[in-house]
Amino acid sequence: MATTLEKTPPRKTDNEANQTRHYVTLAIAVAIGLAGTFFRFVQDSFLISTISNILLALGWFIVFRVVFRIMK
Repeated sequence: MATTLEKTPPRKTDNEANQTRHYVTLAIAVAIGLAGTFFRFVQDSFLISTISNILLALGWFIVFRVVFRIMK
């Protein structure tokens, strides 16, 4: 007696952690943070320091938002 195996339909998952858009956004956010770090060392002025702090905060905000969206 031979037993036959029934083919099971492929599983449909709602896992969006592997979407490319998340990792592209992470790469852009890291580049923004690196630009903010670079501007910290360019010149010692109030305007450049403010721009670098804004870029760093923006990069951190985007990174944390994307990471928590991936974990969700």
